[in-house]
Amino acid sequence: MSYEFFPVVYDELMDGELYDAWAEFALSHLPEETHSLLDLASGTGEFSLRMALAGLQVSGLDLAPEMVRVSREKFAQIDLEIPVVQADMTHFDLKQEFDAVTCFCDSLNYLETEEAVRASFQNVYKHLKKDGTFLFDVHSIYKVDQVFANYSYGEGDPYISTIWNSFPGEHLHSVEHELSFFIQEDEKDCYIRKDELHKERTFPISTYKKFLLEANFCDIQVFGDFSDESPNEKTERLFFKAKK
Repeated sequence: MSYEFFPVVYDELMDGELYDAWAEFALSHLPEETHSLLDLASGTGEFSLRMALAGLQVSGLDLAPEMVRVSREKFAQIDLEIPVVQADMTHFDLKQEFDAVTCFCDSLNYLETEEAVRASFQNVYKHLKKDGTFLFDVHSIYKVDQVFANYSYGEGDPYISTIWNSFPGEHLHSVEHELSFFIQEDEKDCYIRKDELHKERTFPISTYKKFLLEANFCDIQVFGDFSDESPNEKTERLFFKAKK
């Protein structure tokens, strides 16, 4: 998977209302006494930004150096102090504990093995204070196997055009996204093409619960599609809440 170019156009492609929905969900499920928050796979910093503006002391962590660079520049432009670390969520050590840890935007689906998901949960547990809260979301099996099956999407505007095609991946309940970007060169009537491949994999709810319990989490709850309702067979995005 490549992130060399994607961060540059990420905010252009994402719906800002989604970040509002993630922030609203998180704030409604975090205890009032939550002050510090670690945002895993923080990307370009849009969710971190919203949580910081809500009054939380936020830190970010992302694997991709370009994502880290983009988010740091964004925070610096508005004089907002949000430290962002470039690290792998499967083996990081910040030598700090937080009241809460979040991992949204189906970022955990980019972990292709059970061992990687387990390791991430264990790292989260180590970085939470006693009674701390872990919130994350993942694609459902329904979305990966049926909604993404032979999915094709295209969009264009004067600056950037995008072609997105999805295909079944090599693992059970996995998908591969082929992304092509056509970016207009400054003051030129021509475009540069950039291609990226993104792989995602999900697991049954029971598997995520099993891994959370193995990491010693408790009070595990599961919700569907940004709501407080239990998921059903057509739920596309699963939200998990667990306590240390």
